[in-house]
Amino acid sequence: MIRFSLFFAAGVLVATAEPHWDIQYRYRQLDSTLTISDFAFPSATRGIACGYTTDRKDKDRPLVLVTSDAGEHWTETPVKEAGISLFFLDDSTGWMVTDKGIWTTAESGRSWSKLKQAPSGLLRIWFLDRQHGFAAGLQKRVFETLNGGETWTLLDIVKEVQGDPVYTTFGEISFSGDKGIISGWNVPPRRGGPDWMEPERAQTRRQVPHYGVLLQTTDGGKKWTKSDASVFGQVTRISLAPQGAGLGLVEFKDVFEYPSEVMRINMHTGQSERAFREKNRAITDVRVFAGSTTAMIAGYEPSGPVYNSPIPGKLKVLTSNDLQKWTEMTVDYRAVARSVLISGPDETHLWIATDTGMILKLVP
Repeated sequence: MIRFSLFFAAGVLVATAEPHWDIQYRYRQLDSTLTISDFAFPSATRGIACGYTTDRKDKDRPLVLVTSDAGEHWTETPVKEAGISLFFLDDSTGWMVTDKGIWTTAESGRSWSKLKQAPSGLLRIWFLDRQHGFAAGLQKRVFETLNGGETWTLLDIVKEVQGDPVYTTFGEISFSGDKGIISGWNVPPRRGGPDWMEPERAQTRRQVPHYGVLLQTTDGGKKWTKSDASVFGQVTRISLAPQGAGLGLVEFKDVFEYPSEVMRINMHTGQSERAFREKNRAITDVRVFAGSTTAMIAGYEPSGPVYNSPIPGKLKVLTSNDLQKWTEMTVDYRAVARSVLISGPDETHLWIATDTGMILKLVP
């Protein structure tokens, strides 16, 4: 079982500095902007991105982008609901979570159908095969399906989780084989607006720890264990690899000494330790790869002490093979973001998507 020190440290594994990141797609409409919420490259040629466009009247339009030629060309697919997150079992079969339910595709995102019995208020989904999957989200809820999403059952382990369901969220799911982790947190509301709107007050506002929880399984979800603690950050991203390596991303909201920490997870021993944190690097995604010592982290450069500002920062990507020496990769200078996502089938076929409507490709 992974020790709960996941909440207190963070790290990353990555590659050489010679490869670089070039912008491959950029939303260029003058009267609207594109927000990419999530994306997936389940193979070296097929990619899918979900999100929404916002016009000058602040009207949002759901959108899915698909490519079948490794990102050289992207095609818009109209959808009825904006995607929050994606999960693909292979380069054809996938699921998209929206705020109203779950949609599924068997055509690499070119067409979608809505699951009739799926719960709402979800944030993440993960399928071990086409029948067996898990979904997590708001209101202290984690579900399991054994029939491809026709019916969903609330996990019993959730009953042991403390905190008011109104403020309890499960926001990340990650598996490697039968080993899996689901992370959650309970964060009650506070008075005042976000720190970026009140920078002077934010500097003197005392940070208060909150309740964090990890649900863990080693047998494909037949049995779950819970570990919890009082923490400051939230474990928002987890990446696990079959060889027993893993990374956990801890993000700190509003004003904090560091914007994030990355932690290395040893799935064999259950040990975890901090691998990376810097005050001028707000990491938003982490990735390890099957059969490789390479790992990668990506984020942006904050413009000041308030990390969650609406102003995007320069995109930053770092790699390492030993989690001690870190190398920043060359990134197209035009790439900026407030949130960065990494996807690809292996460490040589990789793409990055930003919430500012850009998709970059790793060029060897």
